[in-house]
Amino acid sequence: MTIEQLAAEAAAHWGGTLLALIRNRENAVFRMALPNGGFAALRLHRVGYQTAAAIESELWFCGALADRGLPVPRALAAKGGGVLVVLSSGRMASAVEWLAGAPLGDAGVPLTGGAKDQAATHYALGQVLARIHSATETLGLPQGFKRPAWDIDGLTGETPFWGRFWEHPALTPAEQGKMCAARQFLRAGLQDHAQSAPLIPIHADVLRENILVDGTALSLIDFDDSGLGFALYDLGTVLSQNLYEPAFAEIRAGLIGGYETSRPVDARAVDLFTLARCLASVGWTMPRLAPDDPVMRSHIARALLCAERIMA
Repeated sequence: MTIEQLAAEAAAHWGGTLLALIRNRENAVFRMALPNGGFAALRLHRVGYQTAAAIESELWFCGALADRGLPVPRALAAKGGGVLVVLSSGRMASAVEWLAGAPLGDAGVPLTGGAKDQAATHYALGQVLARIHSATETLGLPQGFKRPAWDIDGLTGETPFWGRFWEHPALTPAEQGKMCAARQFLRAGLQDHAQSAPLIPIHADVLRENILVDGTALSLIDFDDSGLGFALYDLGTVLSQNLYEPAFAEIRAGLIGGYETSRPVDARAVDLFTLARCLASVGWTMPRLAPDDPVMRSHIARALLCAERIMA
């Protein structure tokens, strides 16, 4: 069965009509027309990545934030009343509201606009993330809430959520030594940070592709990797994608400046979480990409660059 045939089976659970395949990476995402004239994002979840309980927890989290007026997509109930369906292949599917706007950018593609515009956009993004984190701190998590842990062990333990990045097969012996040193540096920094920073549900994947821009309004989509972690990891994830941008300093200042309009922020800790995301992304590549995929080496190079800058 092709991905399109599977998506058509899934769409029937919402009475929807498939319009286009938007992305086929972790999840396959389709734009879907609904019987009421609206639109939705139909998601076919990657087999074996998240459990049913974890996906339902993600959808609850999004709904709870949307209920508080935050710009995130709400889950849509299928005809049977649930928000998650199991298809004939065993793959799970869900649907969420279609939010207006276009992605802020794409991975590996330089941002458009000048430094002033990029800083302004990231200032607004910092404000949105601060609002989300403040709302998240007030949520009472339901019984059975299950999401990945982006805590100290989830980032630097013996079995990090995205894999043992310091054992990536493409690393040279010298690079492996640097990765091990970066891991220990990061772990020590996280232990210090944890003394005053609680774990809360976070988005954990605030990449350009997941930030929608509609005029001056921003919204955040794709909570597939959301979990319990440190709030500033979301800011570090944003910056990890911008390390090679000529206006990186302006982007960083804008993001932190927007965030601290309503929440305190330790800029040094933001740098620490930028390193955390760069290292985790090296682990992410191992089970997902072919050994000769150039992204393998580019992620390693980025992580080593980030480690050199921050550990210095």
